[in-house]
Amino acid sequence: MSKHDELRIDQQQLAEAWQRTLPDTVNETDRATVLPDDGDPKALRITIQAAGHQAYNFDFRVKYVDSREIKTTLVDVEKDGRSVDERTDIIQQLVQDYTRHIHECAQALHGLTHA
Repeated sequence: MSKHDELRIDQQQLAEAWQRTLPDTVNETDRATVLPDDGDPKALRITIQAAGHQAYNFDFRVKYVDSREIKTTLVDVEKDGRSVDERTDIIQQLVQDYTRHIHECAQALHGLTHA
């Protein structure tokens, strides 16, 4: 792999591609929103609204390390607009699920990002 294997796609186009693709990888009843990260042109902000009575919102930051690899960071978990303890089993399980879905989405977009 060359050292120049970096992301070569406009951040807005990338966010739009993620917005089209991510809903196919998360649970049908969950809602996902993808926006460019204002502070980093190689990063996106993803909010996933978990379906069901819990009404959790998960905020993730996804940064492209290179054109194929992403680093996913959980930024915050909220319930009814308030931050909640992220260490509970149910939240940890959801975070793992969503992280997996985010990586599936990144893989689905390899054709676009790894040009």
